[in-house]
Amino acid sequence: MEWIEQLKEGQHVIEHYLCKDKQMMMARNGKNYYKLILEDKTGSINAMIWEIGPQIQPFDRGDIIKVDAVVGNYQGVPQLSVTRVRRSEEGEYQVASYFRTARIPVEELYERALQYIGQIQDIGLKKLVQSFYMDDPALIEQLKKHPAAKSVHHNYIGGLLEHTVSVTSIASYLGSLYQGTNTDLLLAGAMLHDIGKLREIEPLPLNEYSDEGQFLGHIALGYMMVHEKGSMIAELDPALLMQLEHMILSHHGELEFGSPKVPSSIDAMILHMADLTDSKLKQVEDAVEMDHGEGSWTAYHRILGRTFYKPNEAGL
Repeated sequence: MEWIEQLKEGQHVIEHYLCKDKQMMMARNGKNYYKLILEDKTGSINAMIWEIGPQIQPFDRGDIIKVDAVVGNYQGVPQLSVTRVRRSEEGEYQVASYFRTARIPVEELYERALQYIGQIQDIGLKKLVQSFYMDDPALIEQLKKHPAAKSVHHNYIGGLLEHTVSVTSIASYLGSLYQGTNTDLLLAGAMLHDIGKLREIEPLPLNEYSDEGQFLGHIALGYMMVHEKGSMIAELDPALLMQLEHMILSHHGELEFGSPKVPSSIDAMILHMADLTDSKLKQVEDAVEMDHGEGSWTAYHRILGRTFYKPNEAGL
């Protein structure tokens, strides 16, 4: 496999890549050309198809495609100039080459999720969480495969489940340290806080925002999903459901970060802190793991606004 992160200027490449994006453009002379973004699990690269003819066979965004190209450079950034392309056929590639996966096997993550559900004592809350994680086989498969984000953190196969299990673990521990917490609410809230992402983000390979996601976002969608199922469970106390809905609506912590409400209970605050902790630390972990530059410090991280120390590079 000619990994994208290892491509060098002047290199001739015949390889299979994921077509993440495809746009038809028009040059100043009125001639059409394609601008692509190609990806594998190591990174992404822009690719241009300047001549559209029989050698450019039909393909769509989201396809794995076989390209014949040369690595060039545009304004200091590597870029492919593609002369031939076609859809890849089954057996010509391995899916694992194009999508990162959760470090922990997804079935193990799912078993951990079931263990947390088993700890919920309130029958109404337990039935509500089970309705998402145990009662619908299609939904279970979606949960096992879905990313947790488009790009920021856990944006890979099993990412949503990995993030959910981590947040639940952190929230459960924090809840044991303070008085006035409700363990059942913490477990249910952590398990369901990002459930709206199943509808906000399209599944891989596209991993783009859906129309619902663009208009409403995962917080509103999650609230709607939980309210719809929760209001149909006779054993679920409406007051408890309302507290859970508040936790979902406030888990981003601040209005400027997308929460329509700020956390107004200790359980809601713990959920927010658990979510923030896992999302931030995952970004740090990824920054260190995926930085292949020389030296003991990563490149500047635009979102977190700093560089990070790489202990392995320093030999410490």
